[in-house]
Amino acid sequence: MHGQQAERPAPPGATAVNRDYPDRPFVGVGVVVFRGDDVLLVQRGKPPRLNTWSIPGGAQHVGETAAEGALRELLEETSITAEIVGLIDVVDAITRDEAGRVRFHYTLVDYVAEWRAGTAMPGDDVAVCRWVPIAAAETYVAWPETRRVIRRAQAMRHAPGAPGPGARGAAVNES
Repeated sequence: MHGQQAERPAPPGATAVNRDYPDRPFVGVGVVVFRGDDVLLVQRGKPPRLNTWSIPGGAQHVGETAAEGALRELLEETSITAEIVGLIDVVDAITRDEAGRVRFHYTLVDYVAEWRAGTAMPGDDVAVCRWVPIAAAETYVAWPETRRVIRRAQAMRHAPGAPGPGARGAAVNES
């Protein structure tokens, strides 16, 4: 996520949820996508993170796994398809106001993936998407946690015994 997804109206009978001053954390999903020696970055096109650079991502939808949500967000925001090869990290993003109250609270589930198809074109809430040399990515991204996630994803790609293509977290459906 490391950005923001536009709010969708609540279906009939459901309660609209405000992400400012929440009563619970929200789950966001993100994906660090590599194509050779480049990483895919997006520049947010809507507030609250207007014009900031990040990795593609957004809110997980009900009924989809975190990995499915990350790939859906990637496609919606960039027109790119990729194959997830591993889980990078789970990041707690908690922002407090001047009085110390929690203004935003996201649990971000970030994956590493390899590009499979598509030409990067901005969509959804993205103004620009760009393949950037891995060494230059930190000059684009302001949030230290996103820079750390990108570095960790790069290390995972080259680690002995790194997960191969198709490695994914398991979904557990309780009926």
